[in-house]
Amino acid sequence: MSVPPSTDRVRLRRLHQRGVYDPASIHQILDTMPVCNVGYVSDGQPYVTPTLQWREGDQVYWHGSSASRMLRAAEGADVCMTVSIIDGFVMARSGLHHSINYRSAMLLGKARKITDPEEKEARMRAMMDGMFPGRWDSLRPATSQELKATTVLSMPIDEASAKVRTGQPSDDEEDYALPIWTGVIPVRMEVQQPEPDPRNFNNVAVPDHIANFRLG
Repeated sequence: MSVPPSTDRVRLRRLHQRGVYDPASIHQILDTMPVCNVGYVSDGQPYVTPTLQWREGDQVYWHGSSASRMLRAAEGADVCMTVSIIDGFVMARSGLHHSINYRSAMLLGKARKITDPEEKEARMRAMMDGMFPGRWDSLRPATSQELKATTVLSMPIDEASAKVRTGQPSDDEEDYALPIWTGVIPVRMEVQQPEPDPRNFNNVAVPDHIANFRLG
């Protein structure tokens, strides 16, 4: 049984069959792609800023410099966060039927600033260890000034939708008689071999959380 949208604001109007609303599917997209885009309004002007996001339970977080216009404008305000993953280019028999296979998520909500220093540090630890397990404790401790200069915002994942396309092109039936190659060019992100800083000590080994790093 499909899960209905949590609010009418996130219900897909067009190509509604691609809409996905269950939390597990939305969480999977957020956990696979750390790069997001945050839409907000500053002095009456709309902006969209790319940044990193991470999920803990039913909350999503992002951070940056305390001087960031995006973070200052988003604090306590309604924002829109989107995450997109391209899985393939769909090559059809008509130029206007070409498409992409993708997974995307859109979240709406009010951003909350993390003000407690201990909670802020805990969230930063969760971000780091979520991507690179155990790395936080291998680093020098964050200073109070570094934490003061960093803003962390959170938003509940309770008004969200996903949109997903999979499969082959959908051509007009008469076009299937045309001798044109069609299909899908798969696309994926690939993690390459780590490149060490030339100023590393010679005897510093690559830790497991670097050597075994994977996205998704």
